[in-house]
Amino acid sequence: MTEEPRPTLEAVAARAGVSRATVSRVVNGDPGVREVLAEKVRHAVDELGYVPNRAARSLVTRRHDAVAVVIAEPETRVFADPFFALQLRGISKELTANDIQLVLLLTEGRDDHERVGRYLAGGHVDGALVFSLHLDDPLPGIIRRAGVPTVFGGRPGWPQEEPGEPSAAYVDCDNRGGAREAVRHLVGLGRGRIAHITGALDQTSAVDRLDGYRDVLGDVDPRLIAEGDFTPAGGERAMRELLERVPDVDAVFAASDLTASGALRVLRERGRRVPDDVAVVGFDDMLPVAEQTDPPLTTVRQEIEEMGRLMAGMLLSGRGGAEPVPVEPAGVVLPTSLVRRASA
Repeated sequence: MTEEPRPTLEAVAARAGVSRATVSRVVNGDPGVREVLAEKVRHAVDELGYVPNRAARSLVTRRHDAVAVVIAEPETRVFADPFFALQLRGISKELTANDIQLVLLLTEGRDDHERVGRYLAGGHVDGALVFSLHLDDPLPGIIRRAGVPTVFGGRPGWPQEEPGEPSAAYVDCDNRGGAREAVRHLVGLGRGRIAHITGALDQTSAVDRLDGYRDVLGDVDPRLIAEGDFTPAGGERAMRELLERVPDVDAVFAASDLTASGALRVLRERGRRVPDDVAVVGFDDMLPVAEQTDPPLTTVRQEIEEMGRLMAGMLLSGRGGAEPVPVEPAGVVLPTSLVRRASA
């Protein structure tokens, strides 16, 4: 069976009774076409089933209708942590609503950084959304040199390369304020030996949550702080350290829900009742985790999916016109709230 030829711009122009240039302007979203003519073109497009040739259009507009999402973590971490799924869902919803393709790029080592840099510099996408960066990560410099508009997930913590360089555009939650609220809650319960299991301290979110813990408790016994890495295994390891160093610990603020889930497992193994003996508070309010721990987890809620949506929206609002333009430097910080369940 012979495949029917794809309708062309010329065919649409003939059906609408307008010039090919007018059809091209309407298809590419140019607002300068009179509405009566634009309506004729839209009708002809629908009748003929015309689909714009994105490759050809990108040669004219220098837009590719694609955005790279760069996650600075290995795939084993990304696909095991619901945080990334939630943020990607928010990003995907916003991009899909604007008919933009999502290109996912993961990094695990220096070869991956170079690969990502080459891809971004190659002009394949109109911009990049980047999150889960670590303080020594070379990606910010690589992305800057690639020259693509970028929005970061999380407060930037890397030094500026040049004096007077504009601040990066980013979306984050109030990590420090949320941590303060969590610790104040534990203090309000009458707990006196409140420990903290940190996240990976080469990430600004973990540093901000540690600072919020210290804001409330001041100069705490350093034995009450154990370093984790935002994973269940890290929470287990840190909880064991805490019980060895401070056997009378009566509360734990964990830097993430996954960390808290690991801590809860160790407490249960050691015969510590939660919350009677040890109260536990997490951070994130990822429902697949927080509602299924034993007991259900009191935690600080951050709007993870909304953060992803805002990142994408910020990038798209800066794209404008026929060519991508830099996103205006800005930081958006979303509020957090304490969600009380049975663990504290």
